[in-house]
Amino acid sequence: MGTGSKSSHQSYAVSPTALAEAPAAPLDITGAPAAGEGADLAGAAVGAAGEPAFEVPELPEPVVEPAPPAEPPAGDDPLAELDALLGTEPELEPEPVVSAAPPEEEAPEASAEAEGVAADGELQSGSEEPSAEEAVLLQVEDIEEVQEEEEETDPPLTPVPAAPPVGEPTGTPILVGGDDFINSEATLVAYDSSDGPREVLLTHISEEAEEKLLDALSIPGTHMEEIQVEEEVKERLDLDKEKKLAELTKTAVSSVQHKLKTGSEMSEASIAKHQAAVDAVAAVLNDPWISDDEKAMAQHYMDQLDVVKDKIDNGGAVMPWMDAYEVTATKMVTKQIPVPDGDPEPGTLAATVRKASRIKANLDPATGQTSWDGVTRSSANGTEYEIDMGDGWKAVYRPYKDNDPANTEFSLRGQLEVHAPAGAGHGKDLVERLEQLHLMNKPMTAAEGEWTYLANNIRAQGLEGAAGMKSALETAQGLQDLQVQEIVHQRMESLMGLDSDALQTAMKRIHLEASHKVLPMKVEVVRDAVAKASGFASGAELAASPGYEPTPSTGGKWLTWSRFDVTGKNAEIQGAFKGRSLTHCLNGGDLASLLGTGVLASTEKRAVMGIGGGLGMSEQSDKMTGGANSVFLRVKKTSSQPGGGRLIWDDPSVLMQRSDYYAYNGDHYGAINPAHGSYNAGAITRDPMKIAKFSGSSNEIMFRNGIDLLGAEAPSRIVCHTAAERSSILASLTSRGITQLGGKPVEDVLCTEADY
Repeated sequence: MGTGSKSSHQSYAVSPTALAEAPAAPLDITGAPAAGEGADLAGAAVGAAGEPAFEVPELPEPVVEPAPPAEPPAGDDPLAELDALLGTEPELEPEPVVSAAPPEEEAPEASAEAEGVAADGELQSGSEEPSAEEAVLLQVEDIEEVQEEEEETDPPLTPVPAAPPVGEPTGTPILVGGDDFINSEATLVAYDSSDGPREVLLTHISEEAEEKLLDALSIPGTHMEEIQVEEEVKERLDLDKEKKLAELTKTAVSSVQHKLKTGSEMSEASIAKHQAAVDAVAAVLNDPWISDDEKAMAQHYMDQLDVVKDKIDNGGAVMPWMDAYEVTATKMVTKQIPVPDGDPEPGTLAATVRKASRIKANLDPATGQTSWDGVTRSSANGTEYEIDMGDGWKAVYRPYKDNDPANTEFSLRGQLEVHAPAGAGHGKDLVERLEQLHLMNKPMTAAEGEWTYLANNIRAQGLEGAAGMKSALETAQGLQDLQVQEIVHQRMESLMGLDSDALQTAMKRIHLEASHKVLPMKVEVVRDAVAKASGFASGAELAASPGYEPTPSTGGKWLTWSRFDVTGKNAEIQGAFKGRSLTHCLNGGDLASLLGTGVLASTEKRAVMGIGGGLGMSEQSDKMTGGANSVFLRVKKTSSQPGGGRLIWDDPSVLMQRSDYYAYNGDHYGAINPAHGSYNAGAITRDPMKIAKFSGSSNEIMFRNGIDLLGAEAPSRIVCHTAAERSSILASLTSRGITQLGGKPVEDVLCTEADY
């Protein structure tokens, strides 16, 4: 584990663990679901009362071994380590796999199972069994094949270029799958330099994903040391383990649960599993020599089996989770404590703590190209980590946890840079290398895009507290956790043969694979909740509505997600803004230079584009409030005599359909930093109808990253100071083949003060 985490395995409840030390380009095994896999997870995640009630995957019937295997040495139990990686207490001992059928399929007769075992033995008798490591590699190859097939049917929303265009100030925007990154966005920039292109991935990770990244690092002053301490732990009784009562009971529960979920008739196999568990538990209960704890344990399982018997006889809703019987005992356990210094832990990346900084690029106004020597940086108020990723690769990360919002620049928290060695052609590798930081590293597909679209709409429309929303999001997370357990169950034999480092790597990949497999089910659950919260009868009705657009706008310099409460009601929004416009004043900035880059960029974006400071009205304050990640517009009455150096959107619905804005009816420096004096949670709104009624002369609407001035979001009017300025800009746009802005001829958009 990395030194930024609380324990050596705790993060596996939500995140992967490290690769080998200073690894080369990571192996890609984050696959798509094979046909039929995980089909029943949605049913397993919802109990009779609509609350999450997750069950274990159906286990094969226990096989009686001639003699029990030798116990592993104390402190070296691989199953215990696997349980720790899953974030659960040790419960089940691994059962031999007796059938090649998926867990939910049951053999009709015991003889068929025996034949399967015999046939398997015959096949293996002529050759050596693959080692655990070889088995994992075979799984990797299978997953890669599935992934290649899926890419043909569900291609990335934004293909990753092998080499981003050199010198392009805004770079190439891409979307990365999962939810590790804010709005799932990243940008690939290739700065020009004398040593060849300097290719960099720039992104902003979510605060929730930070623990995963820190787990990949060895940070000075936070190394961990193992010590032995006495602690109360919960564990199963020895008699329970010996007689396998928990395993038999869970097998019976899982078998009947499957029938309940699918509405199938109870099979003879399910009834037989229940009877086998009843016989084993009854034998213990009838033993006069057992202790009180052992009697309570057996009765616990018999009570569970009584519920199973009722379901066999009468059917009904699915059963709740079945817990193994545990008692509290005092034992010596291994814990980790921080020590001041030490060597980097195996499998982690060495990180250096230093004062925060930003890339100091330079934009050539004559050519419109941006350059950077790969070294020069400007100082910032905060802390960052420089991370050695091996082979000439490095990353720079500005952590949330080490940058106090009260006295550091809020806008830089969560910023991540990944730097390739000098030279072109690293575009795809820049994305792949995110895996070294335990972050999602695959381009976003359409299915993943809908998940991000829904998440953005929940936030933009304020649906977090809507009825059923919290439950739906919890169910979605439960589906993913259950998928991890199912994959582990399927691969238990190969996982059990791995050493600690290999097991951690395999588990990390399983978490990534599970996230990918279960996504369609998560989308369906949350889409239905969003639909009901916004007045639709079902998720299907919402998806069929004209405003539902679960793919981002990708035609211009930025990638933006829409909100269906606006795209489906454009006429209503236009009516609310009647006689009012959105405006931006350049405050002395050069209009020709602005249109040369083609974007109205935020303070943070301008910095990495190579545009010098001093263009914003309050750049330093905005960095402290968090407003520096956005551009600022105002709502004003539509002017018939606008001054020069202005951008005007007479149809605000063009921008109001975005899902990433927030607004104040007054000057708050775009504050989203709760520790800053300008922040006012009660005054922030994302409601376009409220924004349309803003009356404060210093109201402000903040759009994340910026606005594409040459694409679909182009302003209705660009007001130049003079006719000469207009002619110069018109000639520049024409030479670049730009004849229309926002669907209107350029000549109709460009105007001057004198035109009014």
